[in-house]
Amino acid sequence: MTQPYFCPTCTSNRMRFNIIQQVPQAVRMDPQTGEIVKNLSTEELDAFHQPYRGDAFLVQCGVCGTIEREERFIKMAQKG
Repeated sequence: MTQPYFCPTCTSNRMRFNIIQQVPQAVRMDPQTGEIVKNLSTEELDAFHQPYRGDAFLVQCGVCGTIEREERFIKMAQKG
């Protein structure tokens, strides 16, 4: 987050952004009620439960609301 951003959608915003932190929570749920039965740590995941591999955070344009990966905003700033 130490590089300039430029919104790829509205192509006018270089200053107003929201950083959205993604904090995954592995859980086991009751299939009938949807109630969380157990919170799982990374070590407790079995072979059928894939660990989260997504981005730690996303960026939202504070002008038009577009939500993308940080790399997209950085690449647009490098082009313009």
